[in-house]
Amino acid sequence: MVNILIVGAGGFGREVYGWMIANPNAIEYDQWQIAGFLDADPNALDGKKFPVTIVGDPLSYTFMEEDRLVCAVGDPITRLRLYRLMRERGGRFVTVRASNVIIGPGCRIDDGCILCPGVVITTNVTLMACTIVNVHSSVGHDAIIGEGCTLSGHVDITGGVRLGEGVFLGSHACVLPGKHVGSYAKVGAGSVVTRNVAPGATVFGVPAKAIIVPSKE
Repeated sequence: MVNILIVGAGGFGREVYGWMIANPNAIEYDQWQIAGFLDADPNALDGKKFPVTIVGDPLSYTFMEEDRLVCAVGDPITRLRLYRLMRERGGRFVTVRASNVIIGPGCRIDDGCILCPGVVITTNVTLMACTIVNVHSSVGHDAIIGEGCTLSGHVDITGGVRLGEGVFLGSHACVLPGKHVGSYAKVGAGSVVTRNVAPGATVFGVPAKAIIVPSKE
């Protein structure tokens, strides 16, 4: 029996719990159970009526052979930091897929990803490790999504797009075909990316324009 530990007991972590228990095929193992949450705040579930508890801190918990991890932290920087630190300590991650996720041919999905209800991954897409694709988002053909990206709900990544590491896209954002979004850039909710976005920039609007320009230092 595989024991799943969800890293992060906030709202998104609790949502992931609900999607997992609704889908017996959410992960690649035949027999599994959710053993609880790992969270630095032992009181994160206070006031919540929830069927499992916080069983430890992600940076001090002792991983067992049967443990597998799901990192349900929305912020890309925090999620990547936790993912890498836990892997260094022997933590092993699994990818979670909601029951109605569609994945086309030729796709590569690395470990530690979370694919939420209604997600469509079309064909020859690469999703690198620890990426979140939230509800009803789609990733078009030949797109490459870097490690630790967060695609919020209803995001449209079109064909041939490249996202660097740790990119955050707000709800209903769209990146037009072939455009590149640099590492740790942020795209505001409802924005349409019509030209390449520099690493570390924050863009917003239709078309998306920089509202925070990264330092050249």
